[in-house]
Amino acid sequence: MSDPTRATSWWVPLRGDVWLAVALFVTAVLSTALGSVAGIYSQTEVDLRFALLYAFGVTAPLAWRRRLPSTVAVAVSIAFFLGMTARIPELYVGNVAVFIAFYTVGAWVDDRRRAFIVRMVIIVGMFIWLLVTMFIDATAPTDEGLSRAGLFSPYVAFMLIQFLVNVAFFGGAYYFGNRTFESRRQREVLAERTVELERERETTAAQAVALDRVRIARELHDVVAHHVSAMGVQAAAARTAWDADPDAARRALIDIEQAARDALVELRQLLETLRTPVDDDPTDASTVGLDALPALVAHASENGLPTTLTIIGEPVPVAPTVQVNAFRITQEALTNARRHGGPDAAADIRVRYLPEALEVEIVNSGRPSLSSQSGLGLLGMRERAAASGGSIEISPRREGGFRVRLSVPRPGVVGA
Repeated sequence: MSDPTRATSWWVPLRGDVWLAVALFVTAVLSTALGSVAGIYSQTEVDLRFALLYAFGVTAPLAWRRRLPSTVAVAVSIAFFLGMTARIPELYVGNVAVFIAFYTVGAWVDDRRRAFIVRMVIIVGMFIWLLVTMFIDATAPTDEGLSRAGLFSPYVAFMLIQFLVNVAFFGGAYYFGNRTFESRRQREVLAERTVELERERETTAAQAVALDRVRIARELHDVVAHHVSAMGVQAAAARTAWDADPDAARRALIDIEQAARDALVELRQLLETLRTPVDDDPTDASTVGLDALPALVAHASENGLPTTLTIIGEPVPVAPTVQVNAFRITQEALTNARRHGGPDAAADIRVRYLPEALEVEIVNSGRPSLSSQSGLGLLGMRERAAASGGSIEISPRREGGFRVRLSVPRPGVVGA
């Protein structure tokens, strides 16, 4: 099916050009009739057929000037030269038509080499025609018209005026045509850039939504996986000790209840963070950081994963984003150790405040059954490390277990 919008886009300028051609045709006919009455070229009568043919020849092609600018310019120029050679008594509309056609070539021909050639051909033809007519008039054996006596006679002055007027005529048409073409090109480029910017804005908005979804998924995974895995360990302990040691089973159930409460508190904090507008740091509203590591260690130890924490170096203030990500990476590493390390697994956390970087290393003993190339938790740890401007190493140990080492350069550590 045809596009009605596109059809309208070319019909509007064509309709305007048709009306322009009609108006100039009527004006050319009237101008020819008035010129004949005024006795231009010393003629008192003009064949109406030639007058109509001339008027049609210099005006009708303008109806297609923006669709076939080069062809229209050549056709109008030829009709004008023929009319002037035949001494049609019309001096104004023909000049206007040539100017419009000449200007249109410069303004609407995208092939600038062709536009230059067409206009140069018309200019050269015009000056050749002008020189020929000047030579014929100068050598004609007549005493009528302007005096030709003297080196700078009135006739010579008139010819120089004709020459200079034509230079200004075609020079102006050439200049304004080029200016219009450049303006049109700039508008087209601006329109393309506007469309491009709009497309980029939509892409950026979609990416922002995707990043928010990834961040939400990562936070939910870290919060839920940690507490649910702890609840699973405690539930297994309670089931095992239900008959043999009711007190131990009761304590396990209490721990499960507390873990559920903690999970709800962290989920509530997460939802409040997501609902609160942020300015600069999307994780700045989180409540966890490096100072929460002792509580995390105690929780892991209480839930079947003996864990130790060692601080190396003098602690310095750390950017909130780095603190949140370091805590979550540690939490995920402990969760994986508890889930995959086996019943005898243990973990050791070391936080190093080095002169050039902040390092957080989590090492656990046990079975190295978890692949370092898969899993949403490992993916989330890598994303958090990248978001902190640092790097992370996740690899199995020869002696068993896994090592996770986060390193954030000093630009991620702010001074006191």
